[in-house]
Amino acid sequence: MKTTTEFTIETCSEKNIKKIVDGINEYNLNKVPATADVWTKIEFVAKNEEGIEIGGILGGIGYWSGLEVKILWVKEAYRKKGIGSKILKHAEKIAIEKGAVISMLDTFDFQAEEFYLKNGYKPIGEIKDFPKGHRRIYFSKKLK
Repeated sequence: MKTTTEFTIETCSEKNIKKIVDGINEYNLNKVPATADVWTKIEFVAKNEEGIEIGGILGGIGYWSGLEVKILWVKEAYRKKGIGSKILKHAEKIAIEKGAVISMLDTFDFQAEEFYLKNGYKPIGEIKDFPKGHRRIYFSKKLK
């Protein structure tokens, strides 16, 4: 018996994106019940005395109480002054208060590998030669 499925592949609309997200969430939550809200934003900006943005963090807490750090940035002139560590620790503190038990993120060897090691993160995997000649490193840290 031969089964053929015809389909098209198209660019997503907002409605399509919602359907895809809802679909994977439904599947996942049928396998492992959620321990947190769908997504709790953990997003902060650091400003200097003049009110100019000098750094910030974008992330959030997902279903299973994990803080996912998407971006941590500090303006170049303000690096190596402890600002990044303070932003990260602030986000971790708020995440813990909201029930997070682990933090996870990735960086490249030319970005902040040593920074995350210094802040208690442990490497859990990497992609070698991506981008060419470099590594993408994945980290996690227990928060409780």
